[in-house]
Amino acid sequence: MIALNQAALASLPAGVPGPAYERAKVAHSIVHIGVGGFFRAHQAVYLDRLLHQSGNEAWGYVGVGLLPLDAAMRDAMQSQDCLYTVIERSAQGDAPRVIGSVLAFLFAPDDPEAVLERMADPGTRIVSLTITEGGYYVNQGSGEFDAAHPDIVYDLAHPHAPRGAFGYLAEALARRHARGLAPFTVLSCDNLQHNGDVARAMLLAFLQLRDPLLAAWLARHGAFPNNMVDRITPATTDAHRALLRDQFGLQDAWPVVTEPFMQWVIEDHFPLGRPAWEQVGAQITGDVLPYEKMKLRLLNAGHQAICYLGMLLGYQYAHEAMQDAAIRQLFISMMDVEVTPLLPSVAGIDLDVYKQTLVERFANPAIRDQLARIGTEGSARIPKFVLPSIREQLDANGPIAMLGFTVACWLRYLEGRADDGAAMPLNDPYADRLREHALRGGADPAELLSLREFFGELPDQPRFVAVVADHLARLYRDGARAALAHVLAGAA
Repeated sequence: MIALNQAALASLPAGVPGPAYERAKVAHSIVHIGVGGFFRAHQAVYLDRLLHQSGNEAWGYVGVGLLPLDAAMRDAMQSQDCLYTVIERSAQGDAPRVIGSVLAFLFAPDDPEAVLERMADPGTRIVSLTITEGGYYVNQGSGEFDAAHPDIVYDLAHPHAPRGAFGYLAEALARRHARGLAPFTVLSCDNLQHNGDVARAMLLAFLQLRDPLLAAWLARHGAFPNNMVDRITPATTDAHRALLRDQFGLQDAWPVVTEPFMQWVIEDHFPLGRPAWEQVGAQITGDVLPYEKMKLRLLNAGHQAICYLGMLLGYQYAHEAMQDAAIRQLFISMMDVEVTPLLPSVAGIDLDVYKQTLVERFANPAIRDQLARIGTEGSARIPKFVLPSIREQLDANGPIAMLGFTVACWLRYLEGRADDGAAMPLNDPYADRLREHALRGGADPAELLSLREFFGELPDQPRFVAVVADHLARLYRDGARAALAHVLAGAA
């Protein structure tokens, strides 16, 4: 058994390749906030591939954990010299690789100054983010910055000792400004349509409250490229650690399992330079929007369509849900009938092939992607992935039966019990409030639809309310199986 660390790279087990470049010579030029499974399976993998090509030593990651719960990742990464294993799983087998592009890990609660000074350092040219859709403090109803959020209130009251991502970005940018340095490029890698534009608007709104002069400086000189990221990455489990240990003889405290598919489309706007990601398969473009819209409305909305329904029916994994012919048909029909007509043409993409690929990816039994993971933070994901298509279809007097059913399944899920009575996990920053309204409203969606920070003006749309109310009543009265059959009968 080999314990993973820098010294072990010379004797990795057969079948487990690792970094062939000298990590000590790679610059600490990109700070990444939010070192979770997705970042480690996606952006860090692209850079690891690039570092295997000579001449790219100017680019390496410093990972940052801001939250107390990131202590476990700190312990795992630091004990292994920030090395970890990515295991690509498919029907063809398992393919592990040790990734070396993360060079250091800083845990902000331990040493906030180290994080701030690393971001303010002249050598830092990009600060990238995977802080989840809810980490941008967007009021989903109005689209405005949520200045009343407790995290924001705290960081505004403690500008030099922040706790949240925006507070750290602001303080680091203030130090760079005071030192005559250009702002680093802010690269949001979260699942938001025009994620760079959202990051810019929300951060500038925060800075306007903290320091209007700093906000004006960043508005003039800052860069926030839009980009689209895609790779299904389930949460790491002890079974994944055991697989790596038993099958390959490698001890890794926190490996990450993922699918073979990987995609990254990036807007080329990096004033301080960027890695040559296009050399390792990323697509550089002047307009990310068509790719973003395709992915968010099909893949991410599709995940929402299967996860709450699947949990109501007692399934635990995405591939189990996709083996259910009725759920599979709902996903395919929703894509074909209610979403595809809203999408623009996308250069280099055959939509029919892309949708078939999604079906195959969701059904990959080797990934074992948890429905509970996919359903995390529904209060941010439903408004971003599902409701925009509903709005467009309402404007066009188009069909919304299956999209509305997806919303109804989320509302029913918030009650907390599957059809068989089993408890369902609710991982959402608004969990208590959502569950309170769900229990009070029951089969009547009015209580939940009254939360306009999530639904905006949609509760004023009679057709939307009627569709959701009908589906929710059936889910409570007849159960998810019968309600699903009713939806599919209407779509036939």
